[in-house]
Amino acid sequence: MSNWIVTTSLPANLTWDYTPGDSQLAALYERAKTAQWNATVDIDWSVDVPFGAPLPDDSRFGMASFEASPLARRGRDSWDAFRWQVQSWMVSQFLHGEQGALIVAARLVEVMPDLDSKFYAASQTVDEARHVEAFSRYLREKVAEPYPITSPLAALLGDILSDSRWDVTALGMQIMIEALAMAAFRMANSTFHDDLIKEITRLVARDEARHVSFGVLSLENLYTEMTSAERADRELLVLEAAELMHRRFLLGDVWERLDVDHAEGVAYAARDPLMVQYRQAIFSRIVAALVRIGLMTDRVRDGLVKLELLGPSAGRVVARG
Repeated sequence: MSNWIVTTSLPANLTWDYTPGDSQLAALYERAKTAQWNATVDIDWSVDVPFGAPLPDDSRFGMASFEASPLARRGRDSWDAFRWQVQSWMVSQFLHGEQGALIVAARLVEVMPDLDSKFYAASQTVDEARHVEAFSRYLREKVAEPYPITSPLAALLGDILSDSRWDVTALGMQIMIEALAMAAFRMANSTFHDDLIKEITRLVARDEARHVSFGVLSLENLYTEMTSAERADRELLVLEAAELMHRRFLLGDVWERLDVDHAEGVAYAARDPLMVQYRQAIFSRIVAALVRIGLMTDRVRDGLVKLELLGPSAGRVVARG
């Protein structure tokens, strides 16, 4: 499938009020203007990526994970193959998610009610185009077999893009997808295996921090003004997105490519302490954003604990905060 059409009905919202408004949004826009980078010249594309080459021993925690995995009976080389495939899978999903973010940012230019938000969303659109450019070039030139979009991410993007309510689109992308991606980018030095992708993710993470801030600034005063039924609808969206993200990180596509029994691989990914810890670490950014916008409710907290995306004690602390 080379094209995917998502149909929705959107109101184009123009304003004739050009008076400067939100000083925080204006400052964020100024930062965006001065922090631009060029994927063509600011990245050294000559760096070699020895995809599939032997890797140094993982951490002791990582090697214990290997010993408990379905790969252990295949030998140590299979762990290196798995680690490279996970990197390929993650970068591929970054690419697909960034294209979704490109569409969302362009949509927010159209539907946001005030000029400051439109200005920033326009700058984010440029950022997202650059991210798609960088990740697609990395995969095209350095990785033999990138991955198609995984079904849980496709389902989440479909939900976000088909909804006509701008805050739902912003909540799904700016808070759920972008915050998780930012956390994953910032952990790249310890999870990825070549200097080129580490540099790309370092640059992209700088932009993503602004994008998450934009989402928080746009939404943080909105949900306190909604009815309980409207807030419950947004809580449900958060929980459904979290469930899709959890399912996505069970790595079904990777197990299939490595010819590992799907049920065995998914069961291992669901219970392995290293993988549980990683999912909780990257989800912590989403939790922080949900607290800021007032959606870290008891219902959401309990759902995240059930998915093991948040430890029970941490969940209670966050909810009280």
